[in-house]
Amino acid sequence: MTLLPHFPWLVVLLAVVLLGDATLSLRPPSFIRNCLTGVGFPRQWWWTLIVIKVLAAAGLLVGLRVPGVALAACTGVICYFLCAVVAHIRAGFMGRELWINCLGMLALAAVTAIASFVG
Repeated sequence: MTLLPHFPWLVVLLAVVLLGDATLSLRPPSFIRNCLTGVGFPRQWWWTLIVIKVLAAAGLLVGLRVPGVALAACTGVICYFLCAVVAHIRAGFMGRELWINCLGMLALAAVTAIASFVG
């Protein structure tokens, strides 16, 4: 395992996607609103998800130069989306939001971690 990413472009891609997700969440379109209300996440806490995604993206970008930071940020993103999957399952909200949004982001984060830091 290495502490600097083998494929920096993959780490940058994940950071850009997270920043796009955070930007969309400022004025959430229906698919984000449906997702958050579907799992019962309180509206007054929606802002925290934006902060988490922006900080994760910043950590990924800082980690391109500082050993271990991108790996830690990528691990955090994986944990975040694992928690989102659990929230979907517990709420019985198993629609397209789970399969496309949650699992898609989880897959991107997992592929980034495996390809960039393992081996």
